[in-house]
Amino acid sequence: MSAFRITSGFTENEREVVAALYWEAFSRKLTLGLGPNTKGIAFLARVADPRFALCARNDYDVLLGIAGFKTAQGGLIGGGFSDLSAVYGILSASWRAVLLSFLERDLEDRSLLMDGICVTKQARGMGLGTALLRAIKDEGRARDCSDVRLDVIDSNPRAKALYKREGFVTGKTTSLGPLKHLFGFSSATEMRYTL
Repeated sequence: MSAFRITSGFTENEREVVAALYWEAFSRKLTLGLGPNTKGIAFLARVADPRFALCARNDYDVLLGIAGFKTAQGGLIGGGFSDLSAVYGILSASWRAVLLSFLERDLEDRSLLMDGICVTKQARGMGLGTALLRAIKDEGRARDCSDVRLDVIDSNPRAKALYKREGFVTGKTTSLGPLKHLFGFSSATEMRYTL
């Protein structure tokens, strides 16, 4: 296994890399609301907040993976209507905002909400996903949270298996019903890790 380390945040120069990596990992569920690819990546680059990111880097400081989280102070991927309008225009931003609201997850007191883990293709199989997930747990402890919460979609069994191995407990499953055709997955299961 190659050496890597986990750091907090990313630089302005890495903003596009973070956005492209996040898009690669989550475009299946984001394409309808944020596509096409170039605009989706532009939007993500605009709103990505380094204060809510943990990054895996190699010895040459190259970004290999990222784990985002969300608190009452913000999240890795946020933004508002003005950000959507700046990238898509006001009319297009209007329907996109409504559509994206279906993917929004509520925050809970003292719970750290994980906002995705992404690993570059060339770094997969190195243990980065596990290391980033453990770093998220440490972040939750440092912020005096009672637990870490995440949602995993039904079409990602590998991620669900990783979360279970790392002690996350399965909670309620929410079905998308007919919206499954819009987002590319049928349901999302809440999982929690008690800190």
